[in-house]
Amino acid sequence: MTASLLARESVVTPSGQTGNSLTAACGKTPGIACRLVWDLSHNSHAADITTVYLAGPIRLALRIALVLIIAFLVRGAAGRLINKLTARTAASEDRPDRAHGVFRERRSQRTAAIALLLGNAASVTIFAIAGLIIIGDLGLNLAPVLASAGVLGIAIGFGAQYIVQDFLAGIFILLEDQYGIGDVIDVGTASGTVSGTVEAVSLRVTRLRDVNGIAWIVRNGIISQAGNETHGWARAVVDVPLPYGVPVATAKAVLARTAEKMAREPRWRKDFLDKPEVLGVETVDQNTIFIRVVARTAPLAKPAITRELTERLMDALGAEQEEAMAVLATSIPRQPRPAGRARPSVPAEDSDPAQSDVGTAGSQAPEP
Repeated sequence: MTASLLARESVVTPSGQTGNSLTAACGKTPGIACRLVWDLSHNSHAADITTVYLAGPIRLALRIALVLIIAFLVRGAAGRLINKLTARTAASEDRPDRAHGVFRERRSQRTAAIALLLGNAASVTIFAIAGLIIIGDLGLNLAPVLASAGVLGIAIGFGAQYIVQDFLAGIFILLEDQYGIGDVIDVGTASGTVSGTVEAVSLRVTRLRDVNGIAWIVRNGIISQAGNETHGWARAVVDVPLPYGVPVATAKAVLARTAEKMAREPRWRKDFLDKPEVLGVETVDQNTIFIRVVARTAPLAKPAITRELTERLMDALGAEQEEAMAVLATSIPRQPRPAGRARPSVPAEDSDPAQSDVGTAGSQAPEP
């Protein structure tokens, strides 16, 4: 028993030296696999092969798996934190004038876009760090790799500066909520102005659809200014023409009554954010006076309200003018014809010759 234990602990190594066989075969910190092979075979070559070709790859695979598991766990925690922060930010942006709920879809789209952007950034950062750790575990020297990556990044930055500019502009467009899907905007670029409805917003381009149905693809980096007609709320502006001679005060009362009646209807009540106002005379030309009527509306309902309000105001003003003309016509008495005025004589050249002869003969007295 004692001899066998001594044989296990002390053998002659291949180099001819006698010492601790387990340490000589597996190193000062033997692994489980090498220790198991040595205990079963007492063969240093088998233990060495196990250490190099079995224990090492298994240990490396386990380290890589552990790094990836930690990376996925951190990514999941970051995703939950990002979703919670974006949802809280979207909820804190509610305002009293948004009680109609027309901005709910817009906020959800913006929240999803920001969450996707931050999630992608977090994923790239986390998995880039995990990749560097795995590369270090594989035995590669990270210093030349990082130096090469830095030089490559600088080269890409100079060569693809327009792409970098577009991506940075797209990030700020989404974060600052300059415009979103469904907004009607006027985009100013170096070549001119493009107007239309936003159909898609990405980090690199913005796609617009104008009134003629043309889809415009605009790079985010070249947008110098953007006017959003549907951000927060909109205003329907109607200039009603009023001919001269119609009292302005009467026309203003008719227009105010018609606009308020439309705002109280169930069909349009949710789209009016405030009571319509008649501002008064806006412009005057040679033949017409223009009275301006404004109404604060929900963003996406502005075109429909403008058209409907224009039709109703024109019809109401036309009916008022017809009624005023009818009252004026009935209030003016008809002038009678003077009794002593004789009928105008008919010129001789325009009268019938036969009738002229008969009249002449009848008018002559008989000779005695």
